[in-house]
Amino acid sequence: MSVLEVDGLTKRFGGLVAVDDFSLDIEEGEIVGLIGPNGSGKSTVFNCIMGSYDVTEGSIRFNGDDITADSTHEIVTKGLSRVSQESNPIDLYSVGGNIKLFTLPNSIRSLHGGASDEEIYEYAARIDIEDKLEEMPDELPHADVRRLEIAKALATEPDMLLLDEPFAGMNQAEISELSAQIERFRENGMTMVVVDHNMGGLMELVDRVVVLNNGDFLASGSPEEIAENEHVQEAYLAGEGL
Repeated sequence: MSVLEVDGLTKRFGGLVAVDDFSLDIEEGEIVGLIGPNGSGKSTVFNCIMGSYDVTEGSIRFNGDDITADSTHEIVTKGLSRVSQESNPIDLYSVGGNIKLFTLPNSIRSLHGGASDEEIYEYAARIDIEDKLEEMPDELPHADVRRLEIAKALATEPDMLLLDEPFAGMNQAEISELSAQIERFRENGMTMVVVDHNMGGLMELVDRVVVLNNGDFLASGSPEEIAENEHVQEAYLAGEGL
């Protein structure tokens, strides 16, 4: 069953077509990689799915509901969450406080209500930062700041996660560790789409790869098929390749 259906998505900024008639179906329990050269439209697709950008043409359905015109808050409430490529913790709050903000009804003005300490511990434990809850974000190593971003998304109780550059700035050992944690999410029933420039980490993690180039669909297939695809190799020629 398709959890996410993107049909004919087009996004224009004035005369610039950032995404052109792009379609994507994600099945329940899949981990799908969305890749493409810089400027190919990957983040724009995520922004359209999450309601950060208005869709110019096309439709987006999540769990059978049309979410094309929904606000970001409405989309998150329905069970779809995004881990941004920018880490933006609130430095006034501890790690636990940052996670708790994402469990509050609709406001970040106070810390009244929201998840219990036990629930916050569980969200943190799912990404292995439960021993950092009292620390301040600026005390964390980079990899744990990225894990905090994921814990904040987990605190919204999503059925599906969009992960935007989760491996950015990590070394190989950290990438392997985070990949294992992401694989555990899938074992617990979560569906995911991952955008990342680290091809090694991404290809080992995902079941299927979808390639965007200049806002257009270019190819889809297994990691092995995509790595050997001549059209994909040509698209990446300007960079360092796959």
